[in-house]
Amino acid sequence: MKTFELIAPCHFGMESVLKKEIDDLGYDITEVQDGRVTFFGDAEAICRANIFLRTAERILVKVGSFHAETFEELFQGTKKLPWEEWIPADGKFWIAKAASVKSKLFSPSDIQSIMKKAMVDRLKDVYHVNWFNEDGASYPLRVFLLKDEVTVGLDTTGESLHKRGYRKLTAKAPIAENLAAGLIMLTPWHADRILIDPFCGSGTIPIEAAMMAANIAPGMNRSFLAESWKNAIPKSLWYDSVTEAQDLIKIDVNTDIQGFDLDDEMVKISRENAKLAGVEKMIHFQRRDVAQLSHPKKYGFIITNPPYGERISDKKELPALYETIGKRYAALDSWSMYLITSYDKAEEDIGRKADKNRKIYNGMMKTYFYQFMGPKPPKRQ
Repeated sequence: MKTFELIAPCHFGMESVLKKEIDDLGYDITEVQDGRVTFFGDAEAICRANIFLRTAERILVKVGSFHAETFEELFQGTKKLPWEEWIPADGKFWIAKAASVKSKLFSPSDIQSIMKKAMVDRLKDVYHVNWFNEDGASYPLRVFLLKDEVTVGLDTTGESLHKRGYRKLTAKAPIAENLAAGLIMLTPWHADRILIDPFCGSGTIPIEAAMMAANIAPGMNRSFLAESWKNAIPKSLWYDSVTEAQDLIKIDVNTDIQGFDLDDEMVKISRENAKLAGVEKMIHFQRRDVAQLSHPKKYGFIITNPPYGERISDKKELPALYETIGKRYAALDSWSMYLITSYDKAEEDIGRKADKNRKIYNGMMKTYFYQFMGPKPPKRQ
């Protein structure tokens, strides 16, 4: 089976987590850059990467790369790429997104327009037509320009991979599912340890943890754009990958995962989302204020996404809120706490310096993942 270079974009700061995921799937990494990991894989890898990767944004097939400092070089470089290997005569194709960093070409709309013209020019010659109806399957492209190097990727995913399909209802500022999964994977939490999210919102962090514990692949209950590419990826490969995912599920695993929220409506939403994800029996959701946070067991984990105070009216409440978080955490014997926030006085108000502090971009917002490490539990005999 033919091998391709595949590109998996991710949140800035999550590259190492995604790299490990791809390694675990058995594929060879070719490059790790800010916000993306590139690896080798065949058509089956496209299916498996879409279905199994928890922290990726999408899976792109690298069509090619070239140097371009002028629009003429961009046109000619685009025209030389083998578009006919992917796009059939009735295919709908367009540049869905163009991003430019430290390059002489920086206008997204101009880049998109010129590259589309170049693609049409080449495909006209290949298919011997003057007009494309574009009424077949969709083939959107994503283009990155970095220091005048153009990388062109064909999007196999469609809707971002963070959309697992279970979150029909959300909080006001929900954490993306793939970011939530990445945060959990940055901790040493395992299914046999307690996990509490005292600001669970629509339940994303507890649900992602439960899916990991039960080994439920994040993409097995959704569809992908490339499923309609009959010319490129056999339907049987998608079926085989879903079957593989189903065979790996361990739904009877014992867990102690809890989600608290002050809002009754959020608790109801969390329960409904967990039901849609197939993990409702693995998580206990309840209405509870963070000031009531306590647990008799030792060696538990708090993993949470507390309010950042993005609205000015909320900022006044943050010092007291983070002070409460700090007091309740201090009362939990031998626990670890991991929280993501853009609030720059989090450590000061919590009353303790984090053992580790990792910068992560949540969209365009710079946040910090504060890691307060508790002791390791004694080894079982």
